[in-house]
Amino acid sequence: MNVLMDINHPAHVHLLRNTYKMLVDDGHDVTVVVKDIPSAIKLLELYDLPYINLGKKDDALGRKGLDQLVYDWRILQIVREKKMDVGIGTSINLPHVSKVTRMKSIILDDDDDAVEPLFARFAHPFADTILSPVDTPRKSKKTIGAHAYHELAYLHPNVFHPDEHVLQEVGVEKGERYFILRFNAFKAHHDTGVIGLTIENKRRLVEYLSAQGRVFITTERDIDEEFKPYQLSVSPEKAHSLMYYATMFIGDSQTMTSEAAVLGTPSIRCNTFVGRIHYLEEEEHKYGLTYGFRPEQSEKMFKKMDELLSLPDLKAEWQLRRQKMLSEKIDYSKFLTWFIENYPDSRDIIRNNPDYQWQFK
Repeated sequence: MNVLMDINHPAHVHLLRNTYKMLVDDGHDVTVVVKDIPSAIKLLELYDLPYINLGKKDDALGRKGLDQLVYDWRILQIVREKKMDVGIGTSINLPHVSKVTRMKSIILDDDDDAVEPLFARFAHPFADTILSPVDTPRKSKKTIGAHAYHELAYLHPNVFHPDEHVLQEVGVEKGERYFILRFNAFKAHHDTGVIGLTIENKRRLVEYLSAQGRVFITTERDIDEEFKPYQLSVSPEKAHSLMYYATMFIGDSQTMTSEAAVLGTPSIRCNTFVGRIHYLEEEEHKYGLTYGFRPEQSEKMFKKMDELLSLPDLKAEWQLRRQKMLSEKIDYSKFLTWFIENYPDSRDIIRNNPDYQWQFK
């Protein structure tokens, strides 16, 4: 089988890298294409995944539309040349190209339709299948619900094993309190009008948490000069181990909030997406792994941090909550590999018998 994987964001490298390895090990020909995103390309090279660079990705909303046409054309040429059977990823380009070729498109989408109206309007109708976490609000009847979060494709205990050596690398003793902060850039098309942590709250967080332990900051773009002394310098492939051992994660990033949650690290997110994304609401209200606050609720956010940090067995409690979540979820990479290898029969199997996926624990 010839499989195409399209990468639009660094997180998508993690989402697909284990499935890539499994497919290759099973004898399939897998081609990875990526927009010219330095952090994504660095991850592909770190994990030794060959790729084709599709060119620069523009931040300007008006330019994004023109870029998509260019990407459509370049992917179309690759699909025709390599006679692709299945394309998988989170991009708008795969479903477009699948409509004019023999390739079938599988879209991995964990956002609600209301959060990403443009993607739901211009990508979903052209896709052959949309894979989403179970119960994600979705209009398209092409949706298949999976008992997993995207982060479980690379942080499920079947595939992720934390490395304690990362603590030595950043100068932290085992058991020492430390915190990871993430400041997002909000440059995606669905981020228009989105507000995250204000500069005042960033300063307050650093001051507050520095009194409790070490503080490490990671940011999507250039970091403000005043925060550079706290900037995290660990290699990207080690960041999840650092997250695993952290006392707490605080930020305005959806993905890293969920990563912390599935690792059993208490997480707090602050942005105007709070209350609008199903899988994060589930992680918060069903499993108690994360807490969300809107920007105007900063006082409540700091009060919650006080409450959590006063618990003597915080990490142990979160690992218990994590185990409950894992008992009700599947190994997403294992499931994706099976789903691709057996497509389209796999789509019909899950649609007719959703419980079939429980074998991918």
